[in-house]
Amino acid sequence: MPQHEERSDEELIEAVDASHREASRIQRELLGLIAEVDRRALWRGSGARDMAHWLAMRQGISQWKARRWIGAAHALESLTDLEHAFSSGELGIDKVVELARFATFESEAGLITWAKYVSCAAVRRKADLESRRAIDDVRQAERARFLNWWHVDEGDRLGLEGELPAAQGAVVVRALQRVADTLPVMPGEEDLSYGEARRADALVAVCSSRIAEDADPDRATVVVHARLGDLVDTNGSAEIEGGGRLHPETARRLLCDGRMQSVLEDEHGEPVRLGRLSREPSPAMMRQLRYRDVECRFPGCGSRRFTQAHHVVWWGDGGPTDLDNLVLVCFFHHRLVHENGWRMERDREGRVRWFRPDGSRHVPPMSVGPGPPRSGTRVRALTRAGPLEHA
Repeated sequence: MPQHEERSDEELIEAVDASHREASRIQRELLGLIAEVDRRALWRGSGARDMAHWLAMRQGISQWKARRWIGAAHALESLTDLEHAFSSGELGIDKVVELARFATFESEAGLITWAKYVSCAAVRRKADLESRRAIDDVRQAERARFLNWWHVDEGDRLGLEGELPAAQGAVVVRALQRVADTLPVMPGEEDLSYGEARRADALVAVCSSRIAEDADPDRATVVVHARLGDLVDTNGSAEIEGGGRLHPETARRLLCDGRMQSVLEDEHGEPVRLGRLSREPSPAMMRQLRYRDVECRFPGCGSRRFTQAHHVVWWGDGGPTDLDNLVLVCFFHHRLVHENGWRMERDREGRVRWFRPDGSRHVPPMSVGPGPPRSGTRVRALTRAGPLEHA
């Protein structure tokens, strides 16, 4: 039987505290050694850029944490009260390294008392507010910004990793949060635990809007490669140029609305036909579509943001890119049609009927459902008068 199982509850708790005190003593000794290594500049000639880089590589910690440890190591040499609180285990290393950023000989005693009764986050926030940032730190944060992406699972998924200065990061976070709050919830993802998935949807929605507005048709075109027959065969696959694999239904959704071009290939990968780019509704046609449909045509949705044009008869099956074959749907309901098996029909009067994956018609309560298309006669008259792209 392990030794700790023979202890009483009180003895076990005391053992945890004793181990913490011993760990704090050793950590204080470690910081002292770090300060001396820094003074001797022993990191030079090791392949490291500076002391923080050397420490991060040698101890397997982040450079952010390494800089905190180095700063605390030097500060503790003159902050005797804080040094004693650390060595005795009265305060742990996380709080100590934050207090060391701004504590003085006069203030350290009071700060130690305060820090014992607040969280590490509270201590860090006070340190952030009290510390005077050097302009070199700001420039370093700017230079350290990055965004990387890579494909995993044989191209089925895209991984993202990035780091931004706090000010720029706040803009990204606020934008994604606001967009995520406006997106409908996917089926089965009503729980709050799907917040991360909603933020991912928000990022896709923002990027989709941006690429759709790009005036350069070449740089803003996403190319989808598919073998003959794969786009009509649910067992086939497609591939994004420079990206990963796609299910045929996902490829059909992308080609439905967005600056996409299909490249059909034979079994040897040789291109046999380039898909037309003209299937993309022109800006003038999109304005008329939004004027006619107003909002997502799924009954009761009402979404007007991140709406897309859906071909009722798929463009690849010969469906024309004209108003009679287009319906305005939101980002969510577009995925519902393609990846989730729903279907829609639009009659000559503009009524849109939705059908569930099992083939049954979706009949909403009488209190919901979109109103009739706005000024449908006027829209058809404009269509007959001439090409809308010149309107």
